[in-house]
Amino acid sequence: MTPVRPRCPWVPLDKLDYVAYHDAEWGVPVHDDIRIFEFLTLEAAQAGLSWYTILRRREHYRTAFAGFDPARVARFTPARVERLLQNAGLIRNRAKINSAINNARRFLAVQEEFGSFDAYIWRFVGGKPIVHELRTLDDYPATSPESDALSRDLRQRGFTFLGSTVVYAHMQATGLINDHTLACFRRREILRLMRSDRPRRPPGSKTRPST
Repeated sequence: MTPVRPRCPWVPLDKLDYVAYHDAEWGVPVHDDIRIFEFLTLEAAQAGLSWYTILRRREHYRTAFAGFDPARVARFTPARVERLLQNAGLIRNRAKINSAINNARRFLAVQEEFGSFDAYIWRFVGGKPIVHELRTLDDYPATSPESDALSRDLRQRGFTFLGSTVVYAHMQATGLINDHTLACFRRREILRLMRSDRPRRPPGSKTRPST
């Protein structure tokens, strides 16, 4: 019998797609802007719901939101919104759908200012992942000073549905924070990945698109 690898205590082992998400994606540092926008969109849609509810609809969202390309989503029209509200594969909440379109436009503005959203967002953790030492489910925080600061800055820039709790979940998912527990096999794998990852720009640095 194959031994069960130790995982974070929140992973429901009877939900294989959730296990696969934990084992392959959760906590891996993300530096691709399309992927970052994908997670921001899905996590904003999750607000008030379980992540599993959104995870099961992920491919519906990918199709409906143009592969999570912010430049395309930013051009969605009111007529497109009405069609999305008829899509049973989505959370049919008008405010959340409008938020995704608004956030795409704000996302493009950040890219214009910093050269990439990646360059912007990693400034909030000093350019490298924060590594917590967690043992039990009770050890997980809902927010952090970093998520408070990032959420505040995003909201000042006009983003919506990105309060500190949602932003903290984003930071966990995209590896700005490594919240795999000490016993979880993925913690060690991601720490090894971090050591080989390309260096990030220091806080406060800006890049501009190449011409």
